[in-house]
Amino acid sequence: MFQGDTLRQEDCLKFLMRQMPSFHVGGKTALAWRGIRHNLPAREPLSLWGDGKSGLPEWFQDRFPSRYTTRNPFSAKLAKQFGLQPLPETPNGVLVSAPERALLELLSEVGVHQGIEEARNIMEGVRSLRPEVLTTLLKNCRRVKVVRLCVNWARELNLPWAESAKEAAEKRLGRGRWTHRLKDGTYLVLKS
Repeated sequence: MFQGDTLRQEDCLKFLMRQMPSFHVGGKTALAWRGIRHNLPAREPLSLWGDGKSGLPEWFQDRFPSRYTTRNPFSAKLAKQFGLQPLPETPNGVLVSAPERALLELLSEVGVHQGIEEARNIMEGVRSLRPEVLTTLLKNCRRVKVVRLCVNWARELNLPWAESAKEAAEKRLGRGRWTHRLKDGTYLVLKS
C-alpha cells in the first residue's frame, strides 16, 4: 500500500483467501451478505473461517474488525469447498458460505461468540434452503449442538425444510438430553 491509498475490504479478503487454507466468509456475515439478517449493528465484526492457525494479520483487523474461526464443524469427509461460492454479483470474489453452510456455522458459534436469541431470530428468516445441500452438511456435521439446534429450532419455527433436516440428522441426534455450559455460565439443554 502506498501513502494515501485506501485498502478495500473485498481486495483484502481476496488476498487473505490466497494466503490461508480454506479461508472464506461464513456464519452470520455470510447470511447477512446473502440478505438474511435480524439486526443491523453499526459495526458488526466479519465472521471469517479457515484452517490456518496463524490468525488474521494485525493490519487487517485494524481496518476491518473480524473474528477468525478455525473450529470447522464438518468432518474431513466433506469436500473443503462444499457450500462455498462467491456472491452472484462478484463471480471472481471471495468465497462466501452458501446459506445452508452459513446457518450451521452460525449455530456452531452459539454460546461462544453468538447469542442464543439472536441466532434463533436469524434462523427464523432462513426460509428457503436447498434440502440436498443441507442434508449433505448435516450428515457431515461433527457437532451434536449444531445438529440438535438446527433440527429443534427448524421444527419449533415451522420452517419449510424442517422435516428434511430431521431426516438427514436422524442418526446424529442421539437419544435423550444434551447439556452444554455456555461461555456466559448458562446451560443449553437440547432434547432429541
